Amino acid sequence: MKLNLAILPGDGIGPEVVSVALNVVKKVCERFGHSLTYDSALVGACAIDACGDPYPEDTHALCMKADAVLFGAVGDPRFDNNPTSKVRPEQGLLAMRKKLGLYANLRPVETYPSLVGQSPLKEEVVSGADFLCIRELTGGMYFGEKGRKENGTVAYDTCIYSTEEIRRILKLAFEYAMRRQKHLTVVDKANVLESSRLWREVAQSMEKDYPEVKTDYMFVDNAAMQLVRCPKFFDVMVTENTFGDILTDEASVIAGSMGLLASASIGTHTSLFEPIHGSYPQAAGKDIANPLAAVLSAAMMFEYAFNAKEEGALIRRAVAASLEAGIVTEDLAGKGAKAYKTSEVGKWLCDYMGR
Repeated sequence: MKLNLAILPGDGIGPEVVSVALNVVKKVCERFGHSLTYDSALVGACAIDACGDPYPEDTHALCMKADAVLFGAVGDPRFDNNPTSKVRPEQGLLAMRKKLGLYANLRPVETYPSLVGQSPLKEEVVSGADFLCIRELTGGMYFGEKGRKENGTVAYDTCIYSTEEIRRILKLAFEYAMRRQKHLTVVDKANVLESSRLWREVAQSMEKDYPEVKTDYMFVDNAAMQLVRCPKFFDVMVTENTFGDILTDEASVIAGSMGLLASASIGTHTSLFEPIHGSYPQAAGKDIANPLAAVLSAAMMFEYAFNAKEEGALIRRAVAASLEAGIVTEDLAGKGAKAYKTSEVGKWLCDYMGR
């Protein structure tokens, strides 16, 4: 199999964790006899510094030619602390999603037995939790009309969705539910919002096409509560952009560390794979960042973009083995236990997969 990848390290710890993930990809390709080509490009604050554009045309052209995109993170405190800044790193992420048609964000939440004690929730609540969050990514309030009026004293952001946008993401959600435990939870706020009522209408009209799937509906405020009360209730959860942004971050703590959570963004042109932890600028360049979420994103890339289940499974076994063996960075090392460097964890993973 031939793999052609676009590598977008981005800002902060992005280059360090993506470097580890890329080395893992190389090791997998070597072991399974795949041909790998890749090229790197700028996105985020580093792209602003280089050319004034957080998602340059050269970067977009590279992504369009690639079979998949391996992405790090964007963000820089220089821009976070300047509310008047006209160009921001995050605009590059939104532009990339829109231009590549990345309409669905997939975030699996899985607990590891060796880490359940690190979850802020009780072990009996989180142990065995395993579900998939699907967030619509190119519509809603983030992309709707926004602005200010009355001399800037009134601001507005418009949440807008079409039936076509909703049907597209729900179709994906029903299909993934069929591959898992055949349980889909549609999260909305249909008791208040007209856009949510359209989501629910479309979902109800599609239920007959998936009779094997148990479909239920949950208001977003209740969903936020149930995620921490009984996360094992969920199998596949689907929701709109803003709700999904908030709920997936809440769900990220269930596993005990944000540094373990990967994601995939499924697109009409190509698909993108990234850790969810952000750029973490305080740790940049220190070789202390947890690379496992980026590595698990590479596993998702093999599974979702190339239908290479064995390759993804090998990466997952390596990650599980590193956790069991305590080969982890400082965020996961217990009190008094040795903390390994980012690069050391990466080397251990590659050595494990080469056995």
